[in-house]
This record gives sequence, structure tokens and C-alpha cells, in this order.
Amino acid sequence: MIKVLMRFSLVLMASFLAIGFAHSADSLEPKTVDNVDLKKYQGTWYELARLSMFFQRNCAQSEAHYSLKDDGNVGVTNRCQTAEGKWEEATGTASLQVPGKTDKLWVVFDNWFSRLLPGVAKGDYWVLYIGDGYKTAVVGNPDRKYLWLLSRTPTVSEATKAELLSKAQQQGYDTTKLIWRVEDSKIGK
Repeated sequence: MIKVLMRFSLVLMASFLAIGFAHSADSLEPKTVDNVDLKKYQGTWYELARLSMFFQRNCAQSEAHYSLKDDGNVGVTNRCQTAEGKWEEATGTASLQVPGKTDKLWVVFDNWFSRLLPGVAKGDYWVLYIGDGYKTAVVGNPDRKYLWLLSRTPTVSEATKAELLSKAQQQGYDTTKLIWRVEDSKIGK
């Protein structure tokens, strides 16, 4: 009987620990801005720096164009310029992960992979910070593997750059591995 009680106690303790770890893992996710005015967010954003995704491996400069669709989703056009000056483009749609919450989106690009595995080939797009007047933003994903520092202009002041870096670091992102936008004068050379 004592062995049974000890086993039960161990299982119970392990269960509480597992629940505690699961709960603490949720609280460790990056904090989003809670609300994004998608009308203000639409338009062109320039990538200042990123923790790169595979499809961006050849990008020297990137920009994203967002447009609000009639169904409430967001049309996405990502453009990437290689160091040789060649442009590549991908289109897709961003949709709310949680109805009524505009700070966490799913992005699905229109490509062979998403057509092959609909519903599986989607990426997290979490808005972590928006600067005054929707001029800058920090976007990432919950496991902190991907990060984008964005601006309405291709270049920003050192103070703005430092502010965006600080916002990302406060959220636990490793900014030492950021890939920075290549200057215009170095494209195509």
C-alpha cells in the first residue's frame, strides 16, 4: 500500500510539474501589442533587419506590401532584391489567428507547398511593437526563431535603430544574429 501511495504521489507531483512548466512556457511567449489598426498598418514596410527564414536566404533588401481585403484578411506581397539586383516576389494572405485579435496573424503564401498542404504551410506573424504613427514595427514569431525590424522608410536614424533593437531584446530575441539591409549602393555590384 505504501508503494502504491508513493507511486501515486510521484505521478501527482510529475503532473503538477508538467502543468506548471506548460503554464510557464505560455507566459514566456513574446508579448504582442494587443491591437493593430490594420487600416493604418497597410501599405509598404521596409525590412531593416531580420532573423532570416529559409526563403529569404538570398535577400539583400526586402519589403512587404500589405492591403486590407474586403473579407477582413490582409493581402501580402513580399519583394526581395538579391545582391545581384534581381527582384523576387511572393504573394499571400494574412488572417487573424484569434477572431477579433489583430496582433497575431497567420500568413499563407500562394505557392506549391501551401497548395499541397493547405492549412499546414502557414507562418506566425506576431506584431510585438508599433512605433508612433505606425512608422516602425517589430514582428516575430512565438519561438523567437524569426524576427523582422520594419520601417516605412528604407533607412532610419541610429536612435530609431537602437529603439527597435531594444524592443526586440526585451522580448528575448537574439539580435546578435540579425541580418541587416544591404545599402542601395552595394546592390548589383
